[in-house]
Amino acid sequence: MVLLGTIVNVLFIMIGSIIGLFLSKISESMKEMILKSIGLCVIILGIQMGIQSENFLIVISSMIIGGIIGEKLDLDGKFNEFGRWLETCLASKDENFAEGFVTATLLFVVGAMAVIGALDSGIRGDHEVLYTKAMLDGFTAIILTTSLGIGVLFSWIPVLIYQGTITLFATQIDDIIPKGMFDSFLVELTATGGVMIFAIGLSLTGLLNIKVANFLPSLIVVAFLIPIMHYFPM
Repeated sequence: MVLLGTIVNVLFIMIGSIIGLFLSKISESMKEMILKSIGLCVIILGIQMGIQSENFLIVISSMIIGGIIGEKLDLDGKFNEFGRWLETCLASKDENFAEGFVTATLLFVVGAMAVIGALDSGIRGDHEVLYTKAMLDGFTAIILTTSLGIGVLFSWIPVLIYQGTITLFATQIDDIIPKGMFDSFLVELTATGGVMIFAIGLSLTGLLNIKVANFLPSLIVVAFLIPIMHYFPM
């Protein structure tokens, strides 16, 4: 089953979030400490991913172009609107619902494991990366839910759409993209995602308030820049 890895990932996010709800009766100071701890760890993860770039010009160009597109489309606003719409539909009284939904969604979809795992599922039928990601996301969902509430639970929706789409596309990718170009794409996608994850970490710690969702088009821009750099090296 080609989507098995994504389905398992979604289930772990749900289970982790539900467990987190039972642990949410902790003090506000403890919640703040947990959130900042996650933020610091996410910053380090972003740095590790970002320095893997072999051509940082691609990362810079992707972030600028993608950021402009995202700002024009106001993706951050739309993510928050969707979160508030879910909150209204569920009659939730959680004031952090939209923030929890957006923060968890970005953490779960921006990382390299989401893309690489989905590609492995589609190309080779190998779900190991997504199984590993499922465990990490499940644990992260527990911690995030204790601080940001039930909104984290509903991040499974964009995760299913995002990873599922990549997996289904990947079933045809071997016939479309040369291996060398594909390897470069993964490296630069990882680095670009790392910069975005670094920004998420800064937001979680409260150091900066960055609209990270507006940079999501950067991941698509990478896919356009890689073929240009591949066929017309500078």
